[in-house]
Amino acid sequence: FKLDSLHLEVNKMEEVTPSSGDATAPAKKLFSQEMREITRSIHNKSDTLVNMKLGVTMSDDSVWAEGLLVFYEIFKYLEEALERHKDSLIGDLLIPGMARTAAFEEDLNHYLGDWKEGYDVRPEVENYLKHLRDIEDKDPYLLIAYIYHLYMGLFSGGQVLRAKRFMSLSSVDKSGEKGNSVTSYDNISIGSLKKQLKEAINGLADNIDIETRQAILEEGVNVFKLNNTIISSVKGVDSVLWRRLMKLIIAILLIMLFLFVLLSSGNRNSDTDIDLDIKAEL
Repeated sequence: FKLDSLHLEVNKMEEVTPSSGDATAPAKKLFSQEMREITRSIHNKSDTLVNMKLGVTMSDDSVWAEGLLVFYEIFKYLEEALERHKDSLIGDLLIPGMARTAAFEEDLNHYLGDWKEGYDVRPEVENYLKHLRDIEDKDPYLLIAYIYHLYMGLFSGGQVLRAKRFMSLSSVDKSGEKGNSVTSYDNISIGSLKKQLKEAINGLADNIDIETRQAILEEGVNVFKLNNTIISSVKGVDSVLWRRLMKLIIAILLIMLFLFVLLSSGNRNSDTDIDLDIKAEL
């Protein structure tokens, strides 16, 4: 995995389309770009939270599984909503190969075994789901903000996390795809999925009223607020950090002990040489 190429994919999103007609006219800002711009500040905060919360622990299988678990219900809900509204303009966002519910379940089965038995949705996720149900009842088009930001996040940031995880020695077998279904798309290119979703979002935006467009843009901020809430609920991070800290302390103590023994041995050899020299002079 080449992180530079992954970041290049992200940068490709910074595009605008010229207005039709006069070639010298100012470039028309795409709706997808407006969505990104209005959420830039809180998006950056969300990225910081992910790095602080998961950055040094994402290679641990239990933490990775926790991350999957908190987002599983959200993606599942959105995909069910896409199906419910497939006959509306929202149905244009049903990109073939994009659905992740089955992939989440496959990965969770790999890491957690029979995880659905006794499984309860945690309060932070339930609050997120309640908000999704409320806005769907109010105006299903507000779900567009969640569909766009979450799937684009998975296409871009998800691939970066996957690459970082694969570079860790404690990661799953790098030669296989077990436990990595959520970030695997078989023969479908990530670039193609991103392009299709952006085109669908921008095409949809051209067919809705200004008030609905603005409401979707403003709802985008809530996407990251709610994401931050469930990311903060990920369990096991502290215990992983503690284990790694203990390993580091033990390693440092062993190095210090080795240096002490080495120096002590050297001092003894020097003392022996001095004694021999004195005896020789006598």
